Amino acid sequence: MGLGKAHTVDALCVGGVDHGCGDAIVRVPDRVLVVRATGRGSYARTTPDRFGLPRLRRSRVERHFGFATGDLVRAVVPAGKWAGVWTGRVSVRATGRHSRTATEGRIDVSHRNLRLLQRADGYGCAFRPEGARRHLGKPVEP
Repeated sequence: MGLGKAHTVDALCVGGVDHGCGDAIVRVPDRVLVVRATGRGSYARTTPDRFGLPRLRRSRVERHFGFATGDLVRAVVPAGKWAGVWTGRVSVRATGRHSRTATEGRIDVSHRNLRLLQRADGYGCAFRPEGARRHLGKPVEP
């Protein structure tokens, strides 16, 4: 078909395309939605040491200060090394200093500086740019 090599283009070509009826792939997406399973936290109530013996007891409460592990949050950090606005998943702590996780790294943020964007549903969604943007040697319209 003269298309570039990409996973999304392969998926488009697998479908039924009848060239005799005039069917053709005329648009290739410029970005795709990537969904991955992130889990819903841990059900374990103890943290074992390297020998498998219980090292400490975890809290039986899953929500702390209105947040649960896996929630999508926006952190507005007013000052310090990590000052700015950050978005990502959160791991909750009973102390209120929750840990925000994203591609840039992990930082501890006070619960006062967090705003909930989406409750945890066990999945992480993000958009990724698609690489195959050429069709028969010519750019394809988005």
